[in-house]
Parts: sequence; C-alpha cells; structure tokens
Amino acid sequence: MNLLLFNLATDTEDTIFAFTTAWINELARHYQYVDVITMRAGRLETASNVRVFSVGKEKGYSEPKRAANFYGILNRLLRERRYDACFAHMMPLFAIMGAPLLAAYRVPITIWYNHKSRHWTARYGRYIARRIVTSAPDSFPFPTPKLRVVGQAADTDFYTPSGSRAGSSIAYVARLSPVKYHETLLRALVELPDARAVLVGGTPPGQDSTYEQYLRDLTAELGLVDRIEFMGGKRRKVCAPPMPAPPFPSTSVRVGCSIRPRWRPCPAVCLPSSAIPALNPCWQANPIFC
Repeated sequence: MNLLLFNLATDTEDTIFAFTTAWINELARHYQYVDVITMRAGRLETASNVRVFSVGKEKGYSEPKRAANFYGILNRLLRERRYDACFAHMMPLFAIMGAPLLAAYRVPITIWYNHKSRHWTARYGRYIARRIVTSAPDSFPFPTPKLRVVGQAADTDFYTPSGSRAGSSIAYVARLSPVKYHETLLRALVELPDARAVLVGGTPPGQDSTYEQYLRDLTAELGLVDRIEFMGGKRRKVCAPPMPAPPFPSTSVRVGCSIRPRWRPCPAVCLPSSAIPALNPCWQANPIFC
C-alpha cells in the first residue's frame, strides 16, 4: 500500500509544524511508500520509505510557480506509483487543486482540518474529500456528514512525566500566541498558591513579541514571577513533572481546549465551571473552554 500526503510544512525545526514529521514517520510504518508534497520544506528527518517534494515556498517562489510545481510533481508521482489514499494535512488547497487528477486515478482524499477559520478551501474541500477528520466536534467550521472526530493524535508518551518536584507543577506546551490563551492559566494560578507553571514555546517567526510581553507583564501584575518559567521554544524532549489530583474537584468541570489535548497522561487541571467567568473576562463573548 502507498500513501500520498499533502502537508503545509515539513521541517523538524519549524516552531509550529515540526510534529508533522513524527506523523509522517508513524504513517510510514503502515505503508510501503509515503510520498509527501509540501508547501515548504526545511530540515528533513523522515523514514527511509518516505520521499518529500516541496513546491518551493521556502525558496520564495511565486504562487503561479508553486502551482505549476505542484501539478508537475503530482502528475509525475501519479504516473510513477499507484496510491491507495491521499491524506491532506491542513492543506485543503492542495486537495482541491489535485482532486481532478486524483479522481482520475481513483485515489480517495481524506482532509485533516483543525481550525476555526471558515476559509474557502475548507468550505469546498468537504465536497471533494471522502472524509474530513479533526480533533474536536467544533474544530471544523462547516457541517458535513463526512466529519470524523479523532482527537489530537498527540504522542502521549512524549509528554509522560518523569521524576518529581515539590509542590504542584503544570507544563503548558504551545507557541506564544493569543489563540492559546496562556493568560487563563496564569489567572488560574492565582487560585492555586502552591502551584507553579512552565511555559514551553516561543513567539513564532514573523510575529512580534507583543503577546509574550503581555504575558510577562501579567505575570508580574499577578505576583507570579517566582512561579512562572518561560522556557522559550524547545526542539529536544521536555518532560512535564507529575501533577496532583485536580485541585478543584467538581462534578461540573471545564478543561481548557488548548491545554487538554496535550495532557492525556497527566491529571487534568480542572476548574469548577462557576470559576471560569472570573478567570477569563471574555468568557461570555468568546468562550474558550469546551
């Protein structure tokens, strides 16, 4: 069996999409060959049965040239190998562009889309895909009977705690971006006087550090300077320390969407639903908890 995979970025040093290399290598264990067409490529650390072809965004190619490269690569690969499936990771654009050719070769398309953005590519991608997969019921913005909720596909072994530390420790692994709502965790720590937090992740390239500075200022304002550690971006394995039982036992609990998928091996940081509006003033207008 052979797999064709469309990817947004294939680069082990990418601050957002480095994890896709692990996905590709895991999929490669189940296929004879995996061929990847990616929008941009960087440092590659793929399995021996994986080939990666970039359309050239990392080289500064224009959109017309990238489109021409995409069709050239796809045409060549479809003539060279028979594919049993096409998996488009956050690339409904490539799925739409390639749909006529893939249909001619009877290659079914599965699109992974995990974003609230109602982008036109997601809107029309649902019509050409056999399946749409996403991490949570509200992570695909358009209704479709093709949707399958499969979770985050996080490598839970990677985040398994090792060793021990005094007190309660929380590790939050995410880029420093407003959509990750780090401030909610910071405000929650005010209610957890014995807890500390480690923020693993930095400001993505191309974005200013306004949000990071806001978090640092908020840390000082809340009196948490001695209990918050900003570690920045990390490529090597970072093990989270063990956590205690949920600090706020409750029969009605909400767990932060940005935090929850990364914490399956550990007890969740839970708050009574009544505490959420106080911790996050924008709760009513922009709910961030499931």
